[in-house]
Amino acid sequence: MIRVQIVDDHPLVVDGLERIIHDSGVARITGTACSLKECWRMLAGFTPEVLLLDIGLPDGSGIDACARILKRYPDIKILMLTSYSELNVITQSLENGALGYVLKNSTVEEIIEGICTVALGERFLCEEVDLLLRTKKEDAISLSRRERELLRLIAEGHTMNTISDIMCIGYETVKSYRKNIMTKLEVPNTAALIKYAVERKIV
Repeated sequence: MIRVQIVDDHPLVVDGLERIIHDSGVARITGTACSLKECWRMLAGFTPEVLLLDIGLPDGSGIDACARILKRYPDIKILMLTSYSELNVITQSLENGALGYVLKNSTVEEIIEGICTVALGERFLCEEVDLLLRTKKEDAISLSRRERELLRLIAEGHTMNTISDIMCIGYETVKSYRKNIMTKLEVPNTAALIKYAVERKIV
């Protein structure tokens, strides 16, 4: 049974989590706190394996507390459980040492999976947060105008020699462009390049 403690200032949320965790059969609640002050007192008395930590607490931020808690109790696995879905809040929480991030509107299955996953020392993100972070990463990838043109021609099925003629550049330059695009997109082959182009309507 995974030992879990909850830090959240909403009694209804805490009650719901206690029922969910109790019914899961894989974890048990060893303490709850409604503020950071109570959290420190609780941790001093008994250290859990997993700490469910909210962000908006009456006496401070769970994000800031995350780093301080881990400095004093490095073996605790922190799973942020909050209603904040802003990208900067998520990234800052993870940078401060949280091993997982789950939104309060997540399914029961996701919450339990999150507890089990971080207890093993592995990162867990609920589906909505995972999608947000992956989309942001993809958006951060920028292709130049010439790279996008080359990608479009590849996706249309043109050979390297034909692309060289169309773009009025040397064959080796075409190969270099193609290699750079594959590196940027982290794809292994032409088929993956074509899939990327189609999904993003470049062709």
